[in-house]
Amino acid sequence: MSLYLLFDIGNTRLKWAAVESTQNTADRNKKLWAYSGSILTKSLQSAELRAELSDYIAKTLPKPDAIGFCCVAGHAILENLQSLFPQWADLQWRQLTGDSPYEGMRTHYQEPHKLGADRWAALIGARALSNVNTLVVNTGTATTIDLLGGNGMHYGGWILPGLSLMQESLQSNTAQLPLAVRQNLSSAQASFATNTDQAIIDGCDAAQIGAIVRACQLAKELNHPVERIWLDGGNAKILASSIKRDSELAELPVEPIEGLVLRGLWAWLLRNL
Repeated sequence: MSLYLLFDIGNTRLKWAAVESTQNTADRNKKLWAYSGSILTKSLQSAELRAELSDYIAKTLPKPDAIGFCCVAGHAILENLQSLFPQWADLQWRQLTGDSPYEGMRTHYQEPHKLGADRWAALIGARALSNVNTLVVNTGTATTIDLLGGNGMHYGGWILPGLSLMQESLQSNTAQLPLAVRQNLSSAQASFATNTDQAIIDGCDAAQIGAIVRACQLAKELNHPVERIWLDGGNAKILASSIKRDSELAELPVEPIEGLVLRGLWAWLLRNL
């Protein structure tokens, strides 16, 4: 049995997971990952925290047979990560990028090398789970919305500020609006807000849902009507709750799923060992 270590290096968080060769990339079991974790990406800038992370992973995990990763956080962060395991210097790190080939999938992106590696990995992850017309929504620092056809074609997508960025921009660029604090993980209220904090939270939620609704409308116009929506990232549960209450989206299968990027990395790595 082989063991594979995967790293998703995002702008805000670094996520990792280990999977065994006996596992299936289409498995939706919540306990899919034999070993996983997450830290703030900026932690890699500290030599002390890098040493702690290296020690923690190396002591918890047997030496993997391969390491796969994707990175959108910049070259310096990537170098810091790759320096973590000198004891595994003989292992080859395999990097998935936006133009990494994957059998059965293609993209309409004009310059595939400029497609975010995390978006491409999430699309591969979605493909591993189903073969229908799918909207892949990643709700991280930025929110990305991508259309994946049942034929394996990526028809493109959108990038917009994530919920936190939207809220922070209002505070930073206005004189009187506060940084709204969400009291729980619930979605926007089904009515107009009657206080400023809630008005900001509900407005930002509505903007995200509006983009998803428009994406579904456009997919239908392109004769690839969305049959499923996958949601990943820190705000997935918030948006899933809102989607299920939207009359135009309520009938669609909507599922928050953790680690869609890692799942895509895994599927890609298996074909590139």
